[in-house]
Amino acid sequence: MPKLSPEKPVAVIRKLRRLGFDGPYGGGRHVFMRHPDSEVKIPIAVHKGRDIPMGTLASILKQAGVSVKDWLDL
Repeated sequence: MPKLSPEKPVAVIRKLRRLGFDGPYGGGRHVFMRHPDSEVKIPIAVHKGRDIPMGTLASILKQAGVSVKDWLDL
């Protein structure tokens, strides 16, 4: 079974765009990505020099409705 690893916020935003999400849109401490069809709104923590941890990334994938295998294939 493929495993997640921490990723840079820029890479997460790029992959979400490939999945059809719009953004990122500003908003306080996090930026948001929104899917135009389902109106799913996903917050992404963008902190200088820090990767998105595996647990947070798993939560983002769950909200987006994407499997780990599909995410790693992007």
